[in-house]
Amino acid sequence: MTSAAHPILRPERSTATSREVGETASAPESEFSERQREVLDVVLQLMVAEGDGFSVAAVARAASCSKETLYKWFGDRDGLLTATVRWQASKVRMPKLPSDRLTRDGLAAALTGFAASWLTVITGDLSIALNRAAVSHAGSGKSRLGEIVLTNGPFAMKRRIEPLLEAGRAAGLLDFEDLADAFRSFFGLVVADTQIRLLLGDDSHPDDAEIRILSARAVTKFLTLYGRG
Repeated sequence: MTSAAHPILRPERSTATSREVGETASAPESEFSERQREVLDVVLQLMVAEGDGFSVAAVARAASCSKETLYKWFGDRDGLLTATVRWQASKVRMPKLPSDRLTRDGLAAALTGFAASWLTVITGDLSIALNRAAVSHAGSGKSRLGEIVLTNGPFAMKRRIEPLLEAGRAAGLLDFEDLADAFRSFFGLVVADTQIRLLLGDDSHPDDAEIRILSARAVTKFLTLYGRG
């Protein structure tokens, strides 16, 4: 059975309108049952303990389920890794936009909420372990984890934030010609050097208060660069 055989591995779509942004952001989570999420959390814990060198049999033992069930749900080991990355990425929350006219304060609040959730997820031990494993094999040809993380991590975040940036532009609150450039600026301001320092062994994880400060500061700078009015 291939990983494409199960619907949980469908790529995310970026066709949401501004009012649908909050619902679309949590769509990957809804693709997994409670039991599947438990299994994927086991995979993440194994990666914290030993990188991505685990076997499907090890996951089955740790999660108290059969290998046959894992293959039925996720297709193969790459399918299991893809689902794990998607599950971790789905923990980043996109605040819902107001149903009426979008204001600068509303846009700033939505961007700040997204930035804070994003930073909270990527600075956690599970994401650090996942990204370290991906980097360790990147370009080696031994594992597709790097490609899987890139596609379902940063690229997925881009797809999630695009409708919010487009809504800001449509409301006359943002001014940019290239959406990809605007996202890269937002990414750089939010993530900055926080993630790379943690990947390289810095153990000073930002707490909730620091994450709120970093997120608000990043959004202020982003609106200085791209804001109108």
